[in-house]
Amino acid sequence: MQSSYTDKIISGWWTKGNTEPKVGDNAIKDSILKVTNPVFLIGIDGGIAVSQDGTITIGNKLESNNNHLPLYAYAPPLHPEDLGDPYFKKAHNLRYAYIAGAMANGITSVEMVEKTGRAGMMGFFGAAGLSLDEIESAIDRLQNNMNNYPFGFNLINSPNNPDLESAIVNLYLKQGIKLISASAYLELTLPLVYFRVKGIHRDSNDNIVCPNKIIAKVSRIEVAGKFFSPPPDKILYQLVDKNMITREEATLARSIPVADDMTAEADSGGHTDNRPALSLLPTIIALRDELAEKYKYKKPLCVGLGGGIATPSAAAAAFSMGAAYILTGTINQACVEAGTSEAVRQMLAEARQADVTMAPAADMFEMGVKVQVLKRGTMFPFRAAKLYDFYCRYDRLANIPEIQKKMLEKDFFQCSLKDEWENTKKFFVENDPDQIIRAEKDPKHKMALIFRSYLGRSSNWAITGDLSRKIDYQIWCGPAIGAFNEWAKGSFLEKYENRETVTVAMNLLFGAAVATRANWLRSQKIALPNNVGQISPMKLSEILELLKHNG
Repeated sequence: MQSSYTDKIISGWWTKGNTEPKVGDNAIKDSILKVTNPVFLIGIDGGIAVSQDGTITIGNKLESNNNHLPLYAYAPPLHPEDLGDPYFKKAHNLRYAYIAGAMANGITSVEMVEKTGRAGMMGFFGAAGLSLDEIESAIDRLQNNMNNYPFGFNLINSPNNPDLESAIVNLYLKQGIKLISASAYLELTLPLVYFRVKGIHRDSNDNIVCPNKIIAKVSRIEVAGKFFSPPPDKILYQLVDKNMITREEATLARSIPVADDMTAEADSGGHTDNRPALSLLPTIIALRDELAEKYKYKKPLCVGLGGGIATPSAAAAAFSMGAAYILTGTINQACVEAGTSEAVRQMLAEARQADVTMAPAADMFEMGVKVQVLKRGTMFPFRAAKLYDFYCRYDRLANIPEIQKKMLEKDFFQCSLKDEWENTKKFFVENDPDQIIRAEKDPKHKMALIFRSYLGRSSNWAITGDLSRKIDYQIWCGPAIGAFNEWAKGSFLEKYENRETVTVAMNLLFGAAVATRANWLRSQKIALPNNVGQISPMKLSEILELLKHNG
């Protein structure tokens, strides 16, 4: 198919520069790929030619002659660093509007955070599920290695263990962590608000300065409203009463939102409400505008998009809808820097879009909260669902039919239920001893803790690559991995060994710039071949070469 225009609409005139125009689909495709140069589609001999050189005059006051040729369409330069919200990038010292999301248990590893930060992006260390010592070790390494490069840490809602959430916040404040990604929150908590407002003050120009920043990750409009509103007075009063903040800090906190930035989390891996991005992002952006006007905030609020972003086209769509930045998670888990096992990377590299399902969450098991996981190659989602069914049907282990208990001992726990309870107690004695006290009085809670033990260890088996428990791997995963694998099929990125976080990120960003430029031309009534505006996976060196100014 040859490129053509559907209507001869002259938008201006082109004057030749130092190079001759080129004709043909390949010439147009190559010009769109050279994103640091403009694209001029001009009329020559009744057809279309392309140039990335010369001068254009917008308007129809000139006439066609040897010096001026009709301009039918124009796409300006679009470097990947130009995508996203300029304010967001400046506020966080970023070159690219790209975040590697905080996958729990250190899957978003120190190495991944370091590499994204040094590349002009930002990563959040996956602190959820780790001990305080492990989190502190990650803090020390990143603070020693990153200098002025951007990075942050995750803070996950812990309704079953609020003391742990408080301890992590205290650690962040003590160690000088200024940026967190807040995830899985349905309600604002005292530790979360404490992190946000501690140290708030006025500068010499009487401007309010809030040193601690939160990027909230939400999928529900009612939760988004809480994060984009000032902290509740009830929590501020509690913080003052406990002498955790001053009255002045509480007063100033009423003028700022709990979060400056927010990730609209669409259908994703792990904790998710499976929201469609096309409806979620515009809704949260509209809410942002409403609340910014209501509270008269002095600084802009930014909304990014995460969940389902695994291809250049998806990234381009996110930015075209107004996303301040994009956030990736699932596809990073298959990268070589991810804090997981080779077995998991291999399983993820073979997954398709339909190879995911919802399963009970370990941290919010009794509440019925679910996480999205990989189902291909593992029995975990089916076994986890079975445990939750038992929890709902029976009020204690003794009431589970004997044949079912034997199945649990043989297939799930690979030990007696009595021994499993002893193993479970060891964990909670070290991490949350109050749970043991409650379990000794409440047999249903005891049953829940034993079941949660399986759910919790299943993710560790996957991360450590325990092949004896491969059938029980819990791998947090959204359908994005299938889209990425399909896009990468037949390329060097098909093999997980070649998937580096920054290479993947730059492919998405560069491809988004290419797709956006092609769509700009189409919007000017230019019919392009289907493959124009799409890229196949490229090596990082190839992308960087194309990003050099070619003028």
